[in-house]
Amino acid sequence: MNRTIGIIMIVIGIAMLIWTGFTYTKKEKVIDAGPIQVSADKEHSVNWSPYAGGILVIGGIIVMVTAKKTT
Repeated sequence: MNRTIGIIMIVIGIAMLIWTGFTYTKKEKVIDAGPIQVSADKEHSVNWSPYAGGILVIGGIIVMVTAKKTT
């Protein structure tokens, strides 16, 4: 079980090192006055530090090394 968690942490960490964030578009109401509604597309971005990916990779390696081997 711990090896699986370690592998997942390494994969997610590598992905976080490659992609440092993403953007998405959301429709938001600007004016809502009875039957008249005006909406606009607003772009939001989600960013994380590459250090977080590095910490996940190192943590995953530590978890894999310290995991007990079960046969």
